Amino acid sequence: QVQLVESGGDLVQPGGSLRLSCAASGSFFSIYTMGWYRQAPGKQRELVATSTSGGNTNYAGSVKDRFTTSRDNAKNTVYLQMNSLKPEDTAVYYCYANVRLGIGGPVYNYWGQGTQVTVSS
Repeated sequence: QVQLVESGGDLVQPGGSLRLSCAASGSFFSIYTMGWYRQAPGKQRELVATSTSGGNTNYAGSVKDRFTTSRDNAKNTVYLQMNSLKPEDTAVYYCYANVRLGIGGPVYNYWGQGTQVTVSS
């Protein structure tokens, strides 16, 4: 099994910064894409940012130039640096990972439990 544990969510004022972390643990062969989604109350879950094992990144238009995702492949950890936060960034942020459990086996998606980010004065 694979577990994803997020940390770093908090209450922050508009214009502030937060750094989220997500560490994968368990028994698996390799991790491909890791990334972040978020879900605000009453809204659908939306993609925030993704990062491939090769270092390619992709961002939602609403966070581009404010958020940066990075990975430490040796630690199986993905980060989300969030700057210039706005009230509309308030949401539960979920980490996910595409994981191949065994050599030649299928790839599964795993999700973290979510971490709350609240941007408010």
